Amino acid sequence: MKDTPKNIITTLPIIPSRQGRGNTTSPLPRRERARVRGRGFFYKLFCNSGHGFTLLELTISITLIGLIVLIIVGAMSLGYRSMESGEKKAIALERLRASFSIIDSQIQSHVPLTYEKNGEIQYYFQGERELMRFSSNYSIWGGEKGYVITTYSVRRGENGKQILYASENVAGMDTQRETVLLDNFEQIYFEYFFKDPTEEEGSWKEQWSEELLIPAKVKLHLMKGTTDLALIIPIRVQGSPEDLAEAGLHEDEGF
Repeated sequence: MKDTPKNIITTLPIIPSRQGRGNTTSPLPRRERARVRGRGFFYKLFCNSGHGFTLLELTISITLIGLIVLIIVGAMSLGYRSMESGEKKAIALERLRASFSIIDSQIQSHVPLTYEKNGEIQYYFQGERELMRFSSNYSIWGGEKGYVITTYSVRRGENGKQILYASENVAGMDTQRETVLLDNFEQIYFEYFFKDPTEEEGSWKEQWSEELLIPAKVKLHLMKGTTDLALIIPIRVQGSPEDLAEAGLHEDEGF
């Protein structure tokens, strides 16, 4: 009688599946580990809870923040200076425009008043290179209210630049008011247009020496560097001293 074979149970080794290979050392699945590796340096530097800041990293961060703040402050300062410079230029241009308007209004409103001196009737008008005196019915302070004797005089300021002053007084009175019309120019001077009745063309003079005539035009020169800004203003009212005296434009005493 043959022996009946016994059931032999053999234990085969368990082969890990392809999905589970390589996961024995990391609790994260393969996709999660790949995602962490792909985040690179900045993730490891700032997001890894097990990693702190080194002194070098802290120094670099502070330096970058300082550079950014410096750039922002510089840009704001440059913008403020540009705005302030623009405002100063606008104020200077507005003042120049207002001064030109005053000079033009006063000269064009020139009324050739006369006065008697040593028995002779003479004009109030006086024209030199850096001084001009004339009578006008337009006042800087009072507007069109009566006649005033206006004097434009050029003086040199403390910075070496020339300044144009304007002063007024009522005809026959000594009380004067003075103000600055133009400043910060290298040269300010006047020229006067003279035309002889026998000539076809006239000429500009820096000194007006005609006692019985008034120039037909006045030219104001404003020089800054190589720029010569010239303002030509016509004098509209003309006439001889005798005619003006007969018309009532005569004062008994001179200035």
